[in-house]
Amino acid sequence: MNQSQLQELSQDRQRAEAILEATFGIRHFYDEQWEAISRLLRGERILMIERTGFGKSLCYQFPASLFDGITVIFSPLIALMRDQVANLCKLGIRAKCLNSNQTDEENTLTLEEALRGEIKILYIAPERQESQAWIDATRKLNLSMIVVDEAHTISSWGHDFRPSFRRIVNLVQLLPKGMPVLATTATATKRVQENIEEQIGSGISTIRGSLMRSNFRLHVIETNSEEDKMIWIAKHLNSLPGCGLIYTGTVSDTEKYSRWLEYVGIKSRYYNGRLEPEDRKEIENGLMQNRWKCIVSTNALGMGIDKSDIRFIIHTQIPQSPIHYYQEIGRAGRDGLPANIVLFFNSATDKSGKPTDCSLPLAFIESAKPSKDKYLKVIGLLKEDILGTKQITMRANIKQTQITVIIADLLEQRIIRQVANNNGGKKYEYQFGAPELDTSSFEKLRDAKLKDLDAMLGYVHTKGSRMEYLCRFLDDTSEETFGGCDNTTEPKWTVDTDNTYRERLNDFFETYFPVLELKERNNNITDGVAASFYGVSNVGQAIHRSKYENGGDFSDYLLRLTLSAYRKTFGNKRVDVVMFVPPTVSGKLVENFALKIASVLRVPLSHALIKVKATKEQKIFQTNYNKRDNVAGAFDIAGIDVTGKTILIIDDICDSGLTLREIGRVLTRHGAAEILPLVIAKTVGSDTD
Repeated sequence: MNQSQLQELSQDRQRAEAILEATFGIRHFYDEQWEAISRLLRGERILMIERTGFGKSLCYQFPASLFDGITVIFSPLIALMRDQVANLCKLGIRAKCLNSNQTDEENTLTLEEALRGEIKILYIAPERQESQAWIDATRKLNLSMIVVDEAHTISSWGHDFRPSFRRIVNLVQLLPKGMPVLATTATATKRVQENIEEQIGSGISTIRGSLMRSNFRLHVIETNSEEDKMIWIAKHLNSLPGCGLIYTGTVSDTEKYSRWLEYVGIKSRYYNGRLEPEDRKEIENGLMQNRWKCIVSTNALGMGIDKSDIRFIIHTQIPQSPIHYYQEIGRAGRDGLPANIVLFFNSATDKSGKPTDCSLPLAFIESAKPSKDKYLKVIGLLKEDILGTKQITMRANIKQTQITVIIADLLEQRIIRQVANNNGGKKYEYQFGAPELDTSSFEKLRDAKLKDLDAMLGYVHTKGSRMEYLCRFLDDTSEETFGGCDNTTEPKWTVDTDNTYRERLNDFFETYFPVLELKERNNNITDGVAASFYGVSNVGQAIHRSKYENGGDFSDYLLRLTLSAYRKTFGNKRVDVVMFVPPTVSGKLVENFALKIASVLRVPLSHALIKVKATKEQKIFQTNYNKRDNVAGAFDIAGIDVTGKTILIIDDICDSGLTLREIGRVLTRHGAAEILPLVIAKTVGSDTD
């Protein structure tokens, strides 16, 4: 349609709804949907704040189907992209997406189709804007509308802010007047709303609906331990109707909880951002088909899943804020039928008197904005040399996620600038005469996030309506009757002592052994096994006592548990020789432990694996670049022929796995047929999505 026809249609709801039914099979718009659509047809800029399940996607899909050019939708939710593209194509609307789960060839072909005008709706992950191909294409695309989905992500005050999303704002600000822009979110406080409005620019108007979810049944269950949470879920999950999601705080917990549920006969799968894309797709499809009672996941799953009948959502870890919580539970009950929402909270306190369950969200808050000394370290490096991101990361020994934030902030404050190198990559240089680093905004943001965590604790302890508490926190001022929680109309759920389940849980921990994912090309190392996770059981305490408290050799308890892990994983293998990782600081602890294992297995122990260069403890390094560099070329073997042999390699703790992989390469180079890694514990550090 041309501009005149669009203006006419914006005044004719009846005619628009006839088109809606013919194209989408939907008979009517909600009033707020039509209000947004009619304004977009007139070329206005809109911020829409509506609850999950309201139908925000129709507000951009309908006008996009009528515009002559292409509508670009920025979305961080890859799963949602896939679902919406598939549904639009079924309706005969040409849609494609650009994201990291597709090959470079697929993304290139999609971009070429968009440039030829063969696509009506193009979804793009904001990170893809870093591509030079995309930057070039934006000058040539016949744009009709820009949509910013999950718009809270462009606000530094939002709960899921990402620095790369700033490029969206840069593009929006370059658009001509009269080109429609729609920003949508289900979660925005007044402060986030105002920040989004400021970034999108003048002329924007906001439509804010009620966030009340009357079909929710909200419960908080206070516990004294992680084991209490696991026992309650195992005992009561099958009594909850339908299928749902269990959210955990760490990657390792996704596997632990899922394995526990399988152990007690409840069908489940675990999901996290470290799974291969094909595995994630398979699990997402299984969720849609209700193949399992639940999926145990980090918050990597759910935000982009278009499934209306999720009947329960359980959080084993308190989120950082009521905004995070409302966003994550919002995927339940989108069909309007009852959904159970459960939050576990461990009321035990640590040595400082803070609730144990607050340690993880506090760590997220502390790492969201790096400390001032890290900014100064990067500035100091760039004063000395022009560097790329990898070089900065290695020299500063700072996590790459934090380096990304630091670079974005320093660019914004004009302390550094981006320069191109001869290979077409990006480097950064210090701008001499630049202003001093201003961290006042960082401190304000950190303080705001700490207040949000306090507000989440307020949700746990409130005596009033839990839904009202969430809505009021999100600045929803609508007048509604709020019930549907364990403080109003629902029963209180508590943890009851059940020795039968506690004994089963103890038995589970004696047989649950974390996998070490170590396989790689051109390396004969297999995936290994750990006896336990470090830090989530008394295993960590026992290791620490021996390594750092002069507690002597690793205990017989650790030996028994590690041998159990070996027998379950490698019991059918014929091992020719046992080796151990040469120590950095722990003396003969690992050697003595390996000797005991070799004695029990009646396999010879070899001292042939040696260090040929000094290394430091891997735990002092913050990046895999540095960890890899630390162990590269550090090992060799002497005085033994390992050709065709199967080798059991022993260590105490596995973190990144880079040491074991490097040893695997050395042994492979010397002709070893198979390398089997066996460790006492696997760390849970850096264990979040």
